[in-house]
Amino acid sequence: MMNIATLTMNPTIDVSFETDRVFHTRKMRGRNECHAPGGGGINVARVFVRLGGNARCYYLSGGATGAALDGLIDLHQLVRSRIAIAGETRVSTSVYERGSGHEYRFVTEGPTVSPGEWQDCLDRIGEVRCDYLVVSGSLPRGVPEDFYAQVADRANERDIRVVLDSSGRGLAGGLAGRGIYLVKPSIGELRSLTGRDLASDETIAEAAKGIVDRGEAEHVAVTMGRDGGLLCNASGVLRLPAVPIKAASTVGAGDSFLAAMVHSLASGQAPGDAFRFGLAAGAAAALTPGTDLAQPDEIRRLFADSGASSAR
Repeated sequence: MMNIATLTMNPTIDVSFETDRVFHTRKMRGRNECHAPGGGGINVARVFVRLGGNARCYYLSGGATGAALDGLIDLHQLVRSRIAIAGETRVSTSVYERGSGHEYRFVTEGPTVSPGEWQDCLDRIGEVRCDYLVVSGSLPRGVPEDFYAQVADRANERDIRVVLDSSGRGLAGGLAGRGIYLVKPSIGELRSLTGRDLASDETIAEAAKGIVDRGEAEHVAVTMGRDGGLLCNASGVLRLPAVPIKAASTVGAGDSFLAAMVHSLASGQAPGDAFRFGLAAGAAAALTPGTDLAQPDEIRRLFADSGASSAR
């Protein structure tokens, strides 16, 4: 059985609902309200388990909202290891405006984590037993920039492959440790990391190849939304188009992509096939409204369709 662990340093309760129109000042009535446990690693675990694997969630949790998050994770029947903090777990909101088809997403910074709390988290991660450790999501305030690199050091000592999906200082600090097996930046995150426009496939490939050549990560999977994605490793560069769909929501697409790609890698598939499976999962997530994530049947259908398209 495939076995992974995920680490979510800044989890959230994802609230989503829809309204006819968005106005300032006026009270707007919402419907189809949904609450789900969120944050990169937790979302990855949800999809990975749906695909038939085992996942243990390590995450920070604090305050009344933290207790609610714990309950939501239990409702999804995920194996969890809660790391207690004093601060309140954040709440994120996604509002779908039916009249325009636009989606509005509100994401807060989250709590400040004390040195004792993040050190406790690091110690707990040192006890992880798994094949892959997926480190996903932003770094909360108070956590040092090289925290993900420290996590990777501890995991690599135990021959655990580390997968990194973060942004800003979490992404830069994690790669600086040169211990990452797979990193998944979006095109926007890669632009921020490099400080370059990356307006062509050639410049994107060059930036990804730089990460590989410097030994920062073995595989670089760049996701580009409707433009598909690019995978770079020592074997070269694979550029694939997006799976053609009519998107209902982009929430959770990146996490669904990563869960499916890691699931495929863990089952022994070649990186290129795993990358294509990930793109199918990202598209499957985009088909679902609100904060829902990719469903296995939809992932496999889109994966099969994308293979048939490639063959033509």
